[in-house]
Amino acid sequence: MAGRRNNGVLAVWAEAQRQEQRREEARWRAQAAEQRRWEREQREAQKAAARGEREAQREYQQSREAEAARRTAELDGRVEELRGLLAAGLARPAFRAQSLLAARPVPPFEPGRLGEPVPMPDQAHYQVPPPDRAQARNPGVRQQYEQYVAQARARFEQDWYAAQAAEAERQRRLGEYHGQYLEWVARFRREDEERAARTEESLRRLRSGEAEAVQEYFSAVLYASAGWPEGFPHRLVAAWEASSRQLVVNWELPGADVVPATGRVRYVKADDREAEVARPATERKALYREVLAQSALRVVTELYRADGDGLLASVVLNGFVRGIDPATGREAERFLTTVTVDRAEFAGLTLDRVAAVECFQGLGGVLSARPERLDEVRPDRLPETVGGSVAGQGGEDDPDLFEMDPIEFEELIAELFRLRGFRVMTTARSGDAGVDVVAEDLDPVTGGRIVIQAKRYRSTVSPTAVRDLDSTVRHHGAIKGILVTTAGFGPGSYEYIRNKPLTLVSGPELVELLAEQGLRGRLGERTSGGGTNGGGANGNGPNGSGANGNGASRNGANGSGGDGSGGAATGGAAAGTAGATSTVALSWGSRTAGGDPVELDVSAFLCASGRVLDDEHFVFFNNPQDPDGAVRLHPTRSVPGEPVRRAELTLDTARLAPAVDEVVVAVSTEEEEPPTLPLGYVHGLALSGAFGPDVTGPARWEAGTGGVPESAMVVGSFQRRGGVWQFEPSGTPVPGGLAGLAVRWGVAVE
Repeated sequence: MAGRRNNGVLAVWAEAQRQEQRREEARWRAQAAEQRRWEREQREAQKAAARGEREAQREYQQSREAEAARRTAELDGRVEELRGLLAAGLARPAFRAQSLLAARPVPPFEPGRLGEPVPMPDQAHYQVPPPDRAQARNPGVRQQYEQYVAQARARFEQDWYAAQAAEAERQRRLGEYHGQYLEWVARFRREDEERAARTEESLRRLRSGEAEAVQEYFSAVLYASAGWPEGFPHRLVAAWEASSRQLVVNWELPGADVVPATGRVRYVKADDREAEVARPATERKALYREVLAQSALRVVTELYRADGDGLLASVVLNGFVRGIDPATGREAERFLTTVTVDRAEFAGLTLDRVAAVECFQGLGGVLSARPERLDEVRPDRLPETVGGSVAGQGGEDDPDLFEMDPIEFEELIAELFRLRGFRVMTTARSGDAGVDVVAEDLDPVTGGRIVIQAKRYRSTVSPTAVRDLDSTVRHHGAIKGILVTTAGFGPGSYEYIRNKPLTLVSGPELVELLAEQGLRGRLGERTSGGGTNGGGANGNGPNGSGANGNGASRNGANGSGGDGSGGAATGGAAAGTAGATSTVALSWGSRTAGGDPVELDVSAFLCASGRVLDDEHFVFFNNPQDPDGAVRLHPTRSVPGEPVRRAELTLDTARLAPAVDEVVVAVSTEEEEPPTLPLGYVHGLALSGAFGPDVTGPARWEAGTGGVPESAMVVGSFQRRGGVWQFEPSGTPVPGGLAGLAVRWGVAVE
């Protein structure tokens, strides 16, 4: 989606609004994830307590039924939210340009714990009970009592002076912080006055009908639009034709997966599991068409309602999604809706009473007959055909952290910690060796200086860098050190920081933290599957397929090594027979109960009669697809807003070698250095499946890893039976990790 990126004051305002919306969405996702984690723990506790106890077993089953009902209610709520898309937009207040001129409220001074006086010791707590009359006659007791009194007085005086010193230090830091706040307020007001002046100039240009000002204003209005369901995109480009007073907009729509594939969830007592009942395909298709029509009507409504000066005579709105073009096999914009709406005609509608699809088509709109298959419509008019410049908002991808300017990367890390409540300064221009960002925790009791190092690496950070951070913390007298990287850390680094005031933040964790604060960033190129391809944490090449005695090597024989640019499978599915691709997604908790990071390797074995065809048909991180491209392993990524890692494997049965009768899918814990992590420490291992028309299998399956001492497990296999493929879950542990899996299916282990 090409277009000149808006950089004016309205675009900056819109980006700030979207950042806050993203931050709020991340907070909601984190709360939902925590709620789900708590419910899982409660369920496991109930299950353990219910063994052998009939009443407890009954209560446990009731709780599982209630959980299934809750999930069904969530699905129903999502559907209602989609059905009420237009109504929700109509209920929101119309945007007014003059609201941009209002002075921004100055955030109040919030000293936090610095605003709380240090409690002074109470002398009453230091009183020594006197002896009774009989004891007081004893000189020894009296002397001992006087000693106790003197000791108590000394302790009181010592504690009192310490408290006075702490209070004086608190007041000093409070005064310093308040002075900085006043400086910030003065700067804030100056900047706000400058912003208001620039905004006034933009609105003057808007009222005069300048094309760029009109494009910037309406692009900002749509990009900052709030109240859309979670996951709805906000990307757009727009062009303004002054002669006809027509605004032409390309607006990104959500994909068909916005409609829940599951209709309801039921609890199966016999298997003690939750079964997902699929939503009928006809219902999903009808609801998706309704979502598209309501989205279009809502966007046009917001444009006309924001046009207080009557600039717009008509609006051309083209709705598109990102999808695979069957003619080229590449990702492209696929237009699913188009409509040209005259202002007078639109004003005559009573939108809170219309049927969205019929209303949209009654306006002359064209809606794809099969939008779930990305069947295109021909847009009435495109922004680039208007002539002149084309403005865009939100069309740029998340910035690639690998390619970011080093100082910009440090500024991003500083902004992250600033939003997390720390007072922050960067040292990029001061030349403070060993420190990139200095943060200060303002808590008067537990607070202090924190040194942060930011390393834009593609390969695993060496333990030497972690030891250097430890020395830097001691050198600066800091209370803590944090090492942030775009790559990862080995077991040796995590072992070194044990019981030390050091924290390691890996690349996937960094992306999660950024998303929590409404900031953006990705690791490597965006793949067509929606993930990113960072080239591997250790620079793995695609050509090394051997496994060694300690597990498969992460460095392929022809891998690129240091810079992490070695190939990995792209996120797109194999281009086989249309609709024949099946996907299994494996997810697991990103940390153990003790807080240690968890990374699993997903692998697949293309077998004939129980043995892999050859070493090239062993798919794993160093060989992410078989020679025929039938099975592809996609990069592992973090689930935004949740402490979960996820990896996907796709299968195109049309590309499988004729001899293959089984495709085994397995997981193993990483084995860079012994000892390996037993699967018993891994929580939440689950598989979800989306199968093609020639494959059957469960929509979801949860693996039981509790107490499993092995470091590898077969999670299931695709099996061909009488010309029909079926995925069967397994959950069978295998000793020896990835190497053990390789031996089990006949891979040559070096």
